[in-house]
Amino acid sequence: MRFASVTVQNFRNLPLVSVALQGQRTFLCGANGQGKSNFLEALGYVTALRSFRGAEPRALVALGQTEAGLGFGVEHEQYGNSCITIMLGADGRTVEWEHGKVARLADFIGRFPTVVFSAQDNQLLRGSPSLRRRWLDLTLAAMDASYLAALQLYTRAVAERNALLKRGINDAAQLNAFEHEAAVHAASLVAARREGVAVLSKLFGNAHAGLVPEGETATLSYAPDTTAVSVDDFVAQLRKGRPRDALLKSTERGPQRDDLELLLNGRAAKHFASEGQQRCLVIAFRLAQAAYFRERSGVEPVLLCDDVLGELDPERRRKFWGSLTGEPQVIATGTVRPEDDGTGWQELQVDAGRIG
Repeated sequence: MRFASVTVQNFRNLPLVSVALQGQRTFLCGANGQGKSNFLEALGYVTALRSFRGAEPRALVALGQTEAGLGFGVEHEQYGNSCITIMLGADGRTVEWEHGKVARLADFIGRFPTVVFSAQDNQLLRGSPSLRRRWLDLTLAAMDASYLAALQLYTRAVAERNALLKRGINDAAQLNAFEHEAAVHAASLVAARREGVAVLSKLFGNAHAGLVPEGETATLSYAPDTTAVSVDDFVAQLRKGRPRDALLKSTERGPQRDDLELLLNGRAAKHFASEGQQRCLVIAFRLAQAAYFRERSGVEPVLLCDDVLGELDPERRRKFWGSLTGEPQVIATGTVRPEDDGTGWQELQVDAGRIG
């Protein structure tokens, strides 16, 4: 897929921007704080209807405005030329496209895949497990509506159990009901994560091999919080943990504590990888996500590179371009125009929220 046109109004610091994107390579050039990342954030919103920075819809609306609007003209392998409109405001968001108004996230998520490469991606390696778990959930849910449903239902069941614990209610019948519900969906999540990480690990290793010298190997490893696998296992775990959870007023064990490990030559990369190795690992992480979207959906995802290409030396940039399969549209940002590397950039200047 590719974005052919983008219109953004009152989104963060972008008052009114209307841009026609030409070719497969677009570079937004400008000083820091002018709106380059905000423009990519708007583009990325179309994949999962959420900000890649984690902001709520209301926070995306420009100061002093009541709503923000996003409009996209998209060339798509399955839907042809599509028009998408997203409105953001205090009451949340509304989405419309050729198939009508979107009522459920599951009806839309992942249909227009984008992958964001950000300078903050190093936190996927160094940061808390919640960041990696969120990445994994978004990746799997974008391609599998049943995974999204299991995640939503598990989260709801755990929230209901936690509410009972916080109120000091020790009613066995109520706890049993929510624990069984949580266990059913926990088993589904763990099975899907195990299968998904196995696929992603191969894609990750292949992407990494194209970026580094021969001899370095990289893998992803799923690190579940517990050894529970079946529904009965999770039910037993929750019942056993009731005394502890009652004291802490929270469900302490389960898929909400799972992690994803990045390994370099069989060792934890966050402890042993150099700065240059870490940079290649997180780029491979995103390339694996793009390959996963492509394989599962048959749609070429758009790559959104937020001020990351400038951090790569010429050799790593060459390997980055060489590692791309297919003909993805790449929309990148930076403070300095890219070198003439033969990719044919369309260059747009960004200044105080205006792009052209």
